[in-house]
Amino acid sequence: MRRSKLLLSLLLVTAGTLFSACGKQEDSAAKNEKIQVVTTFYPMYEFTKQVVGDQGKVELLIPAGTEPHDFEPSAKDLAKIADADAFVYNSPELETWTKDLANSIDKKQTTIIEAAKGIDLMAGTKAEDEHDHAEDEKAEHEHEGHEHNHELDPHVWLDPVLASQEVETICQQLSQKYPKEQATFEKNAAAYQKKLAALDQEYQTAFKTAQNKTFVTQHAAFGYLAKQYGLTQEAISGVSPDQEPSPARVSELKHYVEEHDVKVIYFEENATSKVAETLSKETGVRLEVLNPLESLTTKQIKAGEDYISVMEANKKALQESIK
Repeated sequence: MRRSKLLLSLLLVTAGTLFSACGKQEDSAAKNEKIQVVTTFYPMYEFTKQVVGDQGKVELLIPAGTEPHDFEPSAKDLAKIADADAFVYNSPELETWTKDLANSIDKKQTTIIEAAKGIDLMAGTKAEDEHDHAEDEKAEHEHEGHEHNHELDPHVWLDPVLASQEVETICQQLSQKYPKEQATFEKNAAAYQKKLAALDQEYQTAFKTAQNKTFVTQHAAFGYLAKQYGLTQEAISGVSPDQEPSPARVSELKHYVEEHDVKVIYFEENATSKVAETLSKETGVRLEVLNPLESLTTKQIKAGEDYISVMEANKKALQESIK
């Protein structure tokens, strides 16, 4: 019954075989090419790209519009990681499959960078009546070798201050591998961190004097952002968007919305919004988008949207209920 873990092990072996068969033959040619970096999902891609700049090529492993919580890499994906100079991911709490990957990649070839390393992760948020369901899921996933119930909350990138810390970690790790590029990496990182600091200041200004500091969201992804700016997140479901609340939790939130005169319920476009829509209809409260930035759609990327612009849109959306 450990098919998931066994499958990943087989994929890693396959990836290793593919790499040894063709990668080594191209080592000499690769030395003259730009740095090749593979990243997992959108924020890791954006932060890494800002640090690397023109010194390398940064690729996104998890396709645009794909939910990263449940992503499992293919043999081709793993071969791509094995052939890269560096691999950047957020944390094993989100990309759970990296727990097996870390011991299966040639670290002399591929530097593995955990962007959230050193950040104290908060406990995952679950509605009380979800606990039994979550414990059942935990037992099942542990049996298979992967956990997706997120006992710790991985969404650190939604706090601009912690996002800046992730940029710093990426910069430091890449600089250790490429000391000749250190000055460039540090200059690029500092320029982007200046933008993140400005974003942080915008959030501080927006919510410093707010009287109502509670917001209701479909997905408990905004705990770090709430903590940073003195806000309170009331979530319909847990830190994983596929967790469905029980009828009792929905009923509890309905009473909460009515008693606290909540004006807005936030949902995310890239996940099912059925429960949020039901709650909205039952309470007469309108829906607004709050983007957890777990991925951007191809349309959003082509339109020039990025981490900063989406976070600014999130701030404006939050101001509809936090005043």
